[in-house]
Amino acid sequence: MIVRYLEATGNDPELGHRIFADDAVLEFPQSGERFTGRDTFLAWRTQYPAKVTGEIRRVLGLGDLWVAEAVIRYDGGEPMYGVSILEFRDDLVVRETIYGGPPWEAPDWRAPYRDGGPV
Repeated sequence: MIVRYLEATGNDPELGHRIFADDAVLEFPQSGERFTGRDTFLAWRTQYPAKVTGEIRRVLGLGDLWVAEAVIRYDGGEPMYGVSILEFRDDLVVRETIYGGPPWEAPDWRAPYRDGGPV
């Protein structure tokens, strides 16, 4: 169910938002935004000004707490790496917290400690 939601979020908001409880909360700590209610999420995501594509790297969880890692692109641009923390109640998401950011160059001083090539 979580993988289906993550895959649908950028392309089929209606399908992607069936996973949320009516009173769910969605937070973006980096931008200081909070949205309340499934209808609110659907409203702003259907107005999104970019085509969003993504690749799910990993989904882990147990019980009512799940975490997903993804690589997302807006309008086919540079990759953005994201983590979504999902909290469930009665099989529906009641809180999602999303963190995201662009890739950055690794500092040279860490080179002796790295394991091989890119992740």
